[in-house]
Amino acid sequence: MGLQCGIVGLPNVGKSTLFNCLSNAKAQAANFPFCTIEPNVGVITVPDERLTKLTEIVNPKSIVPNTIEIVDIAGLVKGASKGEGLGNQFLANIRATNAIIHVLRCFDNDNVIHVDGSVDPIRDKEIIDTELQLKDLDSIEKKISKIEKMAKTGGDKDAKKAYDVLTIYRNHLLEGKNARTAAVAEEDQEYIADIWLLTAKPVMYVCNVDEGSVVNGNAYVEKVRAVAKEENAEVLIISAQIEAEISEMDSYEDRQMFLADLGLSESGVTKLIKAAYRLLNLATYFTAGVQEVRAWTITQGFTAPQAAGVIHTDFEKGFIRAEVIKYDDFVKYNGSEAAIKEAGKMGVEGKTYVVQDGDIMHFRFNV
Repeated sequence: MGLQCGIVGLPNVGKSTLFNCLSNAKAQAANFPFCTIEPNVGVITVPDERLTKLTEIVNPKSIVPNTIEIVDIAGLVKGASKGEGLGNQFLANIRATNAIIHVLRCFDNDNVIHVDGSVDPIRDKEIIDTELQLKDLDSIEKKISKIEKMAKTGGDKDAKKAYDVLTIYRNHLLEGKNARTAAVAEEDQEYIADIWLLTAKPVMYVCNVDEGSVVNGNAYVEKVRAVAKEENAEVLIISAQIEAEISEMDSYEDRQMFLADLGLSESGVTKLIKAAYRLLNLATYFTAGVQEVRAWTITQGFTAPQAAGVIHTDFEKGFIRAEVIKYDDFVKYNGSEAAIKEAGKMGVEGKTYVVQDGDIMHFRFNV
């Protein structure tokens, strides 16, 4: 679907190391600022145990998992909103993404230089927030100046509504708060759709910790959790150094033993990819046959015709109905369509059916 999550953070917080673990791209990871200048894009496979199980049952000729795109964006410094450092480039790159993965340094290590000389994840978060808020304020002020005259003369109701909504956002940003937390009804958010506010994008905070803090976190992580709660944002604990070590291991068994020794059930990279998928408001449905078992990416809330259109636009145009089997039922009856039908577990759904995550679907259409 072409949706992207952008990894952001101050220089030297572990962004590029984490990106290298997420994909096989080789972004330079070095102990100095701006080691990633051009955004590196990685196409990442989304881990899904359901796809593995379906493959075991069906034994298809090919398997196609879901993917998402992760973008490693150049580090940002104070003054970026005014073009300092690589600011203009950073802001342009983040504007093109759909969601933000904000990496925060939550470990002490005198050998790894911090751009501001000390470790303080809340300060680091606020530096980036401030730069994005300033850029958003600039975008809002420009739009207000275009519609203010029409809004105040009273003759254009749409302009008046837009002005009121933009004013709410402006006042909210002036208080040092991100646009995503403004008290604006969902239907009124259309008035900012054309200016792509940076702080309106959904966000997840990734706390990069040392090995000893990877299970339960530390005092830095607790501070991040407290401020993230105000934005209803997810917080993940990851050690980029551990993930780098895991990525060097060839054997799946070795990786699992290493994780078990650390008290972890899955790698931080796996948790991050799954969380990024949720952050983008995505869901998965499956098609399962002897030729191919495939995971399809849709936006949460897609109807059956919209989901069919992800396969091919003709499927949506000529949609007749969808035959739907729930994942648990497919597994319970070992993929036997006859047994599933006999048990009354195959649904026949029309155009208004909202596809659920994990549905196994077969579309009937006529072009």
